[in-house]
Amino acid sequence: MHEGDLTPMIDMTFQLIAFFMVLINFTQSETDDRVQLPQSTLAKPPEEALEFPITLQLTRQGSVIIGGTEVLSIEGLRPYLLNEATVLQQREQQASEATVIIRAHKDAQTGKVQDLIKICQENGFEKFALRAKEDVGN
Repeated sequence: MHEGDLTPMIDMTFQLIAFFMVLINFTQSETDDRVQLPQSTLAKPPEEALEFPITLQLTRQGSVIIGGTEVLSIEGLRPYLLNEATVLQQREQQASEATVIIRAHKDAQTGKVQDLIKICQENGFEKFALRAKEDVGN
């Protein structure tokens, strides 16, 4: 009786597990416990994944978190946005093609969100997505 060699199947299983672990870690890095999203009945999950997302998180105090780094003022965000635009240019893309995802704390000042959008626009970013927690009406 011939038995099949399961080594390649086990090897592939471990590779898939490692891949999904890395994928989950990247998703979690886009969230921060200091930012509690407002609830909205209009909030819906995105229909498709964004091609070039840049996540900015606005805290209650007005600081911005980008890529795990906390920037204390919105004006201090300029070098980070310039770096993001440079990375996009290296990929032969324009800043206007990226989508800036803004996750603002539910108690953040509305004016700060507007200032955040304005500084992004000054650096060539044109597409924005605001995040909120879906209110399922419990």
